[in-house]
Amino acid sequence: MPEPIPAIDVSHNLDGHRFETTVDGAHGEAVYQRIGNTLHLVHTEVAPQLEGRGIASALVEAMLDYAAANGFKVVPQCSYVRAWMRRHPETHELLAPGARV
Repeated sequence: MPEPIPAIDVSHNLDGHRFETTVDGAHGEAVYQRIGNTLHLVHTEVAPQLEGRGIASALVEAMLDYAAANGFKVVPQCSYVRAWMRRHPETHELLAPGARV
């Protein structure tokens, strides 16, 4: 039986416009730009040693939860975010008019 993935502690760096985490001493982040009531999701990155552990997914989920909780629409500019949202159609209600995944 595989080991369960431990909970990932994601924090929102409001001044830096990003969601961040550190796991096993390595960093991951999802960066956005706020323009009015729209969040442009511009970049997601995790350290190579963290890949495949659900870290980027947790960052994107936190970012989209923040958007939903605060009434923001989103424009996924990051290829990872677009792919993630394609796999999670329940998030499409957050898309800004004209935005695509």
